[in-house]
Amino acid sequence: MHWNICVVGAGKIGQMIATLLKTSSNYSVTVADHDLAALGAINKLGIATKQIDAKDEAGLAEGLKGFDAVVSAAPFFLTPAIAAAAKRAGAHYFDLTEDVAATNAVRELAADSETAFMPQCGLAPGFVGIAGAALAAEFDTLDTLHMRVGALPLYPTNALKYNLTWSTDGLINEYCNSCDAIVNGKLVKTAPLEDYEILGHDGVEYECFNTSGGLGTLPETLDGKARAVSYRSIRYPGHRDILKLLLTDLGLERRRDLLKEIFETALPRTDQDVVLVYCTARGQIDGQLREKSLINKSFARTINGQVWSAIQVTTAAGVLGVVDLMRTGGLPASGFVRQEQVQLSTFLETEFGQLYRAGDITQLNKAA
Repeated sequence: MHWNICVVGAGKIGQMIATLLKTSSNYSVTVADHDLAALGAINKLGIATKQIDAKDEAGLAEGLKGFDAVVSAAPFFLTPAIAAAAKRAGAHYFDLTEDVAATNAVRELAADSETAFMPQCGLAPGFVGIAGAALAAEFDTLDTLHMRVGALPLYPTNALKYNLTWSTDGLINEYCNSCDAIVNGKLVKTAPLEDYEILGHDGVEYECFNTSGGLGTLPETLDGKARAVSYRSIRYPGHRDILKLLLTDLGLERRRDLLKEIFETALPRTDQDVVLVYCTARGQIDGQLREKSLINKSFARTINGQVWSAIQVTTAAGVLGVVDLMRTGGLPASGFVRQEQVQLSTFLETEFGQLYRAGDITQLNKAA
């Protein structure tokens, strides 16, 4: 079955999604945005475009008619409007948002929908939820599941040891909003930047701490089935202490507009990045206490003659892997669909999920 896709949002991730779709014989793709300059960059890639203002819900719904599916690569605050327009247009809906309130709005729209609504489909939330659910399913009794993800510069040079690789608004949300988790068997909200830990991989030391949104709906799914479930962002050591200075001591958690300006003025963007996914589960298997880890490490690569960053590739592959499963009948075709309903092995077999295989997936098994 051939699908006609509309990607709403012509930014860095939208460009990557559209490029991957253009390389596939199973899809036609159009990118919609209000910014003519951004659409001009899409046109140079040989991809169809249309100018639509996502804030005009009626106009957006009219512009989305005739598409089989809509993929939102727009900022999180536009999510409810784009999802509502997709519903009016009778299209399946997918997005990349990490914002909990936006996801709840999509869930409400999905309640009586004849098409599928699947938010939080990128990297984290997204692929990490698929990987975490697969890891949890290997245990007879699950005790703990900890997911950690980092999109990091390969060559850190500043004090934060960080470069911008994706949405600044999404990054600030992660650092400032409360985090969903399971603690002592109960669904709770935890504080961002807490639950600090140090881990190492391939001879590199990293720090991890709570950030918001990365778990998606997985805590709900594992409620009553695990003692502890958490999501933490991976950074180079020293990053969190500077964040605490900015957010708490200088009060920028209350001035997100100023924090965004500082980040975008002081932190350059880079395509020389690495994405590290590091999931660890612990529990009982055949009467033994066991621990298993799933690790995926991805780098920037050349696709269709152009270099794309690791965060662009992994985020786009995350959403398009589940789009492909929906197209081929591998997922429910109506209502609200969760990431953890996706089988990891099936996801990795899709034409887009295979991009994660190129990122070197390893699975480590240890007896506790």
